[in-house]
Amino acid sequence: MPSTVETPEISAKNGPLYPDYIPHYDPLEKVEMVGAFEHHDVGLRADPSKPNLLGATKKVVELSPHVGTELHGVQLTDLSPEALDELALLTAERGCVVFRDQHEFLDSGFEAQKKIAGHFGPLHVHGWMPHAEKGPAEFVIVYDSKDDLRLRRFWARKNPIQFHVDQSPEAQPPGMTLFAVIEQPEGVGGDTIFASTHRAFMKLSPKFRSRLEGLKAVHTTASQLSREVSDNKDKAMVRRPVTTSIHPVVTVHPVTGQKNLFVNSSYAKSIVGFDDEESDYLLKFLFNHIASGHDFSCRVRYEPGTVVLWDQRSCQHSQTLDYPAGKRRHAFRLTSLANVPIPSKIDEDDDGCHLEEDREMLGLC
Repeated sequence: MPSTVETPEISAKNGPLYPDYIPHYDPLEKVEMVGAFEHHDVGLRADPSKPNLLGATKKVVELSPHVGTELHGVQLTDLSPEALDELALLTAERGCVVFRDQHEFLDSGFEAQKKIAGHFGPLHVHGWMPHAEKGPAEFVIVYDSKDDLRLRRFWARKNPIQFHVDQSPEAQPPGMTLFAVIEQPEGVGGDTIFASTHRAFMKLSPKFRSRLEGLKAVHTTASQLSREVSDNKDKAMVRRPVTTSIHPVVTVHPVTGQKNLFVNSSYAKSIVGFDDEESDYLLKFLFNHIASGHDFSCRVRYEPGTVVLWDQRSCQHSQTLDYPAGKRRHAFRLTSLANVPIPSKIDEDDDGCHLEEDREMLGLC
């Protein structure tokens, strides 16, 4: 019987710049869940003025008013533990932070890269996406080319614009996440859109916000694993069984104290206690609210050596997949797990305008 283990066959000529990071598919591989742990958020011990991180920064660029900051002149490999703590704080505050020209980081190897990402918490192991054959299982390899069309197959016949939190069905979902671009198609395309889930929540009316607080939603990987099997048959990667958790619809970030919408179109399937039609109606509204929020989003354009870190407790993201099929895009992701989601509580002293000067100014109260 032929083996179903796959590593894409790629010619040496015009091959990938980092062949050690080529995805490896082993349908027989199984992985263990991280399990419950006590999370210590490193952003809580950071100096709020961020001297270790910003002291070496040559330029700070805000990508939009509510989400996204780009730091120029900083190498991730040079950051001290204190600077990484400050990076966690900045990312909690701004949702995502972008670094350019991180070739030293790309060249530093699996263990050094894993050490930086692991500073923020235990690293997640994905249930169906590939890692490199000789690399740690915590690496998620994103590889799209004519040699490997798995990613394209997964998104065929549906809109690739889907804002989500990676692996929200985990009992302790992701916090800080690192995405490093190795190769990128020439020209434009393949951007990631990030949306602030705090601003998404605050854009809702006070009465509607208070109705959402206290609700819970079911998050599950069932449909993703089903698609993996239907797309890839005997070569499907199902390393773990279906994961399902119940999380608050509105959560509190443990570092900033800000409230965030915590439902996403990839994994949130129903509202606990609602009939199906009610649940579908509310979730569809919230998904569309986040996806259409151009006034609380930013778009990150990539080139080789770009590294983005984002906090999945304060923002969601979506790929664009708008570059031509067959063009090589090669990247890797490392995702740290964080706290059990903290449910928000209704602000008893919020009269509808207490938290928002703009509503009072416009006479909306």
